[in-house]
Amino acid sequence: MEVKEITNKDTWEGFLSGQREKTFLQSWNWGEFQKKMGGKIWRLGIYDGRELFLTVLVVKVEAKRGKFLLIQHLLKTPPKILEVLLECLKRIAKEENCSFVRIAPLFERNEESQKIFKQLGFREAPMHANAYEATWKLDLSSSDEELLMGMRKTTRYLIRQVQKNQDITVEMSEKLDDINIYQKLNKEVSQRQKFVPFSSEYIKNEFEVFSKDNQAVLFFGKHKGEIAAAALVIYWSGIAFYHQAASSSRYAKLSIPYLLTWEAIKEAKKRGCTLFDFWGYVNPQKEPQHPWAGPTLFKMGFGGQAHEYVKTQDLPLSKRYWLIYAFEKVRSVKRGL
Repeated sequence: MEVKEITNKDTWEGFLSGQREKTFLQSWNWGEFQKKMGGKIWRLGIYDGRELFLTVLVVKVEAKRGKFLLIQHLLKTPPKILEVLLECLKRIAKEENCSFVRIAPLFERNEESQKIFKQLGFREAPMHANAYEATWKLDLSSSDEELLMGMRKTTRYLIRQVQKNQDITVEMSEKLDDINIYQKLNKEVSQRQKFVPFSSEYIKNEFEVFSKDNQAVLFFGKHKGEIAAAALVIYWSGIAFYHQAASSSRYAKLSIPYLLTWEAIKEAKKRGCTLFDFWGYVNPQKEPQHPWAGPTLFKMGFGGQAHEYVKTQDLPLSKRYWLIYAFEKVRSVKRGL
């Protein structure tokens, strides 16, 4: 087996189209977004002769705490192929002066998967890699009416109640300038919930890159023309990703996010998507105080199933890693994650 860089978009996307467990963080356009943000990337393919077995998007992260290689949502692959990949990643890390490799794998969370990474020298990361380690997914193969009947009774009731309110509308937008409207609402939410939101540059660049291929849509829920809720949804490779969302506390009693999300689900079906990925999940019964517990309860109301993956893994490559580990561990505890 050998590792080669892939420079053809069709080759990359064609391989991913045949994979079941995947997210847009391994897409060609996510690599383009990373470059737009000033990052250095490698699009690696592992081949056995002419047959492509795995594609891996590698990003070099240069943070104040140190440099490292990041792979978000690595596709599930046999240990033998992982070993070939790791040898290549170690060479790149040495050339780029990186102190560790961080991987968020899409391997089902179980003892067997955890054992694979442990035997390769990995340890659990002190914090996740800006990507979910568990998510809530809804199968879209049913009819609209069947999807409604599969929802929590309260969720279905609220959708129907909001639909009756003629003062409420949900609109779709693919205009780049409308990111400013979304960010205004997102800033309000971040101040209310005390978290640091993605920058306007980050969201604008993400939207711009994906919208070129008709893969990004902004949804706005309005009450009498005023923005009350918004969401950024990525439609890629047969899956809809509910990637960003925000809502105003002033309109909380109107339940507008329920209708907005239902419209995003229906749009996914129109585009031929087979799954709606709600992007991020924690078990609200096991972790009721987690910042994601409330949003998770909202997502679960639409029906679907939880998917939990191996927690983010780090492969230390130098002594500097342990200083970074300590720093991130403290920050993670402070954030309640």
